[in-house]
Amino acid sequence: MLIPKADKSKRLQIGFTKTCDCPPKNISCVTAKDWLRGMVTIKEFYYEGRDIRDKDVHPAVFPISLPAHFIKLLTHKGALVLDPFMGIGSTLVAAQDLERNAVGFDLQQKYADVALTRLSQSRFGEKTSQLAIVDDAHNIADYLDEETVALSITSPPYPHFLTRKRENKSMRGDLRKNGHYHKIQQYSNDPRDLGLMDHDSYEKTLTEIYRGILPLMKKRGHCIINVNDLWEENKRYPTHIYVIEALAKAGFEFRNTFIWDKRNLVNQVGIFGWPNNFISLGTTMEYILDFWRPD
Repeated sequence: MLIPKADKSKRLQIGFTKTCDCPPKNISCVTAKDWLRGMVTIKEFYYEGRDIRDKDVHPAVFPISLPAHFIKLLTHKGALVLDPFMGIGSTLVAAQDLERNAVGFDLQQKYADVALTRLSQSRFGEKTSQLAIVDDAHNIADYLDEETVALSITSPPYPHFLTRKRENKSMRGDLRKNGHYHKIQQYSNDPRDLGLMDHDSYEKTLTEIYRGILPLMKKRGHCIINVNDLWEENKRYPTHIYVIEALAKAGFEFRNTFIWDKRNLVNQVGIFGWPNNFISLGTTMEYILDFWRPD
């Protein structure tokens, strides 16, 4: 598939070269000890004071600590980080904390506004820039030059994940009827929204988006995607496999799998599937998939 020629009138003036004194062949600024610790494939991440977990603000937010972990492992200070589906900007906040430049894209102005507010409250210095852009991820190549992005990291909308009424089945029975019970909290009604798509359309659209992102990545630049599978009407949809297929078709090479161990975040869990349906409690883990742009 041909990629449309980028619109140079939208080009962003943002830094992308490393500003640290690390050896040029090093992937990042971390020490050998921190590298070893970071490569453990089952990871816990914690929400902290600056994280937003209010589902009325955004229905699904990963903690700042998740993108921060991979930004530290895979980039140098001054590098450029991309989040194609930024939501309310946790990746941008992490990049700001770590003195990396970053650009995030989202379809919704309301989420970009929250991201910008969070950045204004977390400013540690003026050495780097973090930008929130309201636009379709298909258009990212209009804004960035080729071979400038050191790391792309995101948690994209999951297909059909938020299009149903919340049943809160992972919660204990007396806790299920909370303020979000039987509410539909999808991101938008925009037909471009990945969360509204079936899995086949989702894979096709991700392929198109990441085919456009591929030339923007530095060679051997990594692409991290956090995703979970879906149970719908007693059928399992392996969303993570659709993501792997999409990125492979886009030209990325699959490298590593990490597991986000979320057991520390699951409290007062309900009895799920008992006594006659063997269904795993999906809220206790998510996939973190790692790809890179080959040489």
